[in-house]
Amino acid sequence: MPHARFYLICIGLFFAAGAWGLYWMPQRALEAAGMSGGWGTIAQYALCAVILLPIALIRGLKGRQTGLNLPLAGLLMGGGIVCYANSFLLTDVIRALLLFYLTPVWATLIEILILRAPPGWRRAITLPMSLAGVWIVIGAGTGLPVPENIGDWLALLGGAMFAAGAARVQVARIDGVFPMLFAFFIFGGSFAVAQSVLLADVLGPAPPVQTWIALIPWFLLLCVGFFLPTNILITWAPTQLGAGLFSILILAELIFGTVSAAIWADEPFGWHEMVGSLLILSAGIIEVALSSRPARVTS
Repeated sequence: MPHARFYLICIGLFFAAGAWGLYWMPQRALEAAGMSGGWGTIAQYALCAVILLPIALIRGLKGRQTGLNLPLAGLLMGGGIVCYANSFLLTDVIRALLLFYLTPVWATLIEILILRAPPGWRRAITLPMSLAGVWIVIGAGTGLPVPENIGDWLALLGGAMFAAGAARVQVARIDGVFPMLFAFFIFGGSFAVAQSVLLADVLGPAPPVQTWIALIPWFLLLCVGFFLPTNILITWAPTQLGAGLFSILILAELIFGTVSAAIWADEPFGWHEMVGSLLILSAGIIEVALSSRPARVTS
């Protein structure tokens, strides 16, 4: 049976993912202020983990899950976003988006091959619709999205990791929302540090200490006002919706990003963007409407 608030969760996820379509604005501002090389992402992960740490300690003392028991789910989901964020520094934005947003393909394959939960005939409709929408919005004229450089591979890896993480969350026994949120930032942040060290030659060195100090208030605002609220829903939703539906609804980011870029960055918004956005939106509505049940319901 569906969660009592199944449709509300779908709508909330759509807008939480859509908010990430606006994330390009603070990211550009941070880069202009000197926070480059992927270290801005590390700062946000680390600060969110610090903010959540007291709650984790209290839960641990009470014998409840903290998220440290979810290393694989945290690494996959958190690390997937790190790969996605850093791919923009190493390849064209369009190629990064195309390769990362093959996520619905990976999620569907994982559902079928690993979870043994065939998504049904509706996915035969919504998967091509959603991918066609992505292609029309950002991929027309770019050729097939075949990885050509390290940034492309990071984007592809990020999408696969994120889908696998959503599938792992779907079947994990998680005590409430907090454990997965903390795991996302702890293990995803550790992955971000390791990646920036290993790829220092291409990502660039860490910014000077003065830059970190000057930007702390902005990082704090981003964490409290954006990073934490959106990720609460994004990291919890797969337990209620399943990885496949989840992966299609997060395509809302492309719709919001395309519209916001047209309004505030003078990016084009013509029939390609309109038709593609409508296809993505329609795929999400059909998938939600025809979903007879979430993959697993938790309290």
